[in-house]
Amino acid sequence: MGKFLALLLLACAAGGGALMYYQQVYAYYDEVEPNGETDVQITSMITDAPELVLYDDFRAIDATSSPIRYRACFNTSMSHAMLTETYVLDDGAVPLTAPGWFDCFDAREIGAAIEVGEALAFTGTENIEYGIDRVVAIHEDGRGWVWDQLNRCGEIVFDGNRAPDDCPEPPEGY
Repeated sequence: MGKFLALLLLACAAGGGALMYYQQVYAYYDEVEPNGETDVQITSMITDAPELVLYDDFRAIDATSSPIRYRACFNTSMSHAMLTETYVLDDGAVPLTAPGWFDCFDAREIGAAIEVGEALAFTGTENIEYGIDRVVAIHEDGRGWVWDQLNRCGEIVFDGNRAPDDCPEPPEGY
């Protein structure tokens, strides 16, 4: 009887672990259909508003289980010289990992390219949702990536602290 219970316990643990893995990596993600209007936007230096940039080969995923699960990949013909003269750079960009099956988005590769200057990170849309900014990075070879990350105000408020005076007022419930 003891062997049976031990095997049952191991089987339950393995099944629970497999279910948790599936939910984290596959279950909540959905592919995002490109709309041609807001897929790849970068904040303009002149208007201080997000503007659509030229892109093709767009792929994206998102999940409702977390506001920072958005990831996208694309290609663009826009040069680094043109981009840096037109759009706002983002010094605090840190790419967040994506599920392994979304193979066009490798956070380590993107981060390393940003670190050595082969890719530039730009402010996409500030506060796309309270405390979360959309970031766009573009490699010198034209590959581009988009992800959502917490901004300074979001980090403070989501840690349970009051929003600093220079941050927008958080919505009800934060």
